[in-house]
Amino acid sequence: MRTDQELLTQILALPSAPAIVEQARHALEVERQRRTVFYNEISEYEKAEFINGEVVIHSPVKKEHNDATGKLFRLIDVYVDKHSLGYVGVEKIMVTLSRNDYEPDICFFGREKARHFAEGQSLFPAPDLVVEILSPKTMANDRGVKFDDYCAHGVQEYWIVDPLARSVEQYRLDAEGQYELILKAGSGPIRCQVIPGFEIRIEAVFDSSANLEELARLLAG
Repeated sequence: MRTDQELLTQILALPSAPAIVEQARHALEVERQRRTVFYNEISEYEKAEFINGEVVIHSPVKKEHNDATGKLFRLIDVYVDKHSLGYVGVEKIMVTLSRNDYEPDICFFGREKARHFAEGQSLFPAPDLVVEILSPKTMANDRGVKFDDYCAHGVQEYWIVDPLARSVEQYRLDAEGQYELILKAGSGPIRCQVIPGFEIRIEAVFDSSANLEELARLLAG
């Protein structure tokens, strides 16, 4: 994949570079206006995102998606709340990046970011951790534009959960600011890199008995 600098160099080498830049400015201005309309019209009752100038409305999730989201959110939220580590959002937190707006399935903000949050706030900065639960309709974006966007905006850790394969992929930013896959598994422990001390068994994301066992352990610890 070409870097931003490589793309810029390629454009600047073209005689038509000024025209291309002007066209891009116009397109981004039109997109900015669409984004303002999106903010004004979006309802708290629907899950919607603004991606590269287009409004994406999500259909209701399937049971396995909801189950994995609920189980993992419960574990993260209980642990973060117990140790006062920050703020955890689920489903309807609107994360606003430089161009796009996403509603991650689960996201975590450390203390430094969370201390600036206020009642009534509806737009949030880039989280420290994002979890996306795969579905057939969202898979391309979860592995594509969102993957690149979260990385570009410094989301330190990104989990991709596949509820059908019952597996988790764990990515973290490396020294070059790129996502590095550090774990892909369907069982065994997974230790979060940005939530201090948070470690669970992957089975607890998909199995009710394992989830309750991990919940009890986290509460007792």
